[in-house]
Formats: sequence, structure tokens, C-alpha cells
Amino acid sequence: MAFIVGFSRRFYFNSFNRTFLPDTPVVAISGLAITFIGIAFAIWARLMLGGNWSGSVTLKENHTLVRRGPYAIVRHPIYSGFLLALIGTVIVFRQLRGLVALVVAFLTLLLKSRLEEQLMTEQFGAEYAEYSQRVKALIPFIY
Repeated sequence: MAFIVGFSRRFYFNSFNRTFLPDTPVVAISGLAITFIGIAFAIWARLMLGGNWSGSVTLKENHTLVRRGPYAIVRHPIYSGFLLALIGTVIVFRQLRGLVALVVAFLTLLLKSRLEEQLMTEQFGAEYAEYSQRVKALIPFIY
């Protein structure tokens, strides 16, 4: 839904397409760099998960609690990387509808992360509770 709102012609309304940043090389290059950093962070997180990864909220056989690499920075680094890449993309395109798409994506991933939190708490109990006290969910040091 976020990508439809942010980048589809269906939501091509004048007020949605107003720009909020100047059209300069610095803005474009900054947005592109942020996009690549977000993608790299998400890929790093995916590689660290190994066999634990699943596209749906589920536990794998012999599932382990990964707390190293990007998982030492945030509990849901794939989502964080995706959101960072989306922020970079919004900066490159500079349109208000990108900000709306970012909010939609954030809320969607927030809900999905809460489902994962429940599952991890059930599986790992006190160990996950301690981890979640130390490491923020999506935004390092903030949330």
C-alpha cells in the first residue's frame, strides 16, 4: 500500500505531488546514499538471520535468538533498513506523497514487528525480555 500511495499514478494529485525539498545534486546524492545504506543494512540483517529468516511471522525448527551484527543495533533491522531505504527514496523524489507512503510503511512494519515480538517473547521468554530492554525495536536509541 505504501508504494502505491508513494509512487503510483493512481495517487497523482497536485497537492500530493508538491515537492518539499529543493531539486539539487546534494539532495539527490544524499537520498541515493541513504537508500543504499538502508538496503545494505537490510541485506546484512537478512544474512545474519540465516536459516531463521521467513517472509511470514513464524518460528523455524531450531530457531535461535540472533543478537549480533545489526541485531545489536535494532531488534528488527530488516524493517529498519527498508524504512531507511524508503526515506532515501522519498528524499530523491521529494514529493509529499512519499512522506505519506513512509508513514503507511512505518505503521505497517510497526504492527508486523509487534506480532514478531509476541512470538519471540513466547519462544525465548526472559532472554528476549532482557534483549528488548537493551535494544530498541526500529530506530536506534529512540524506538
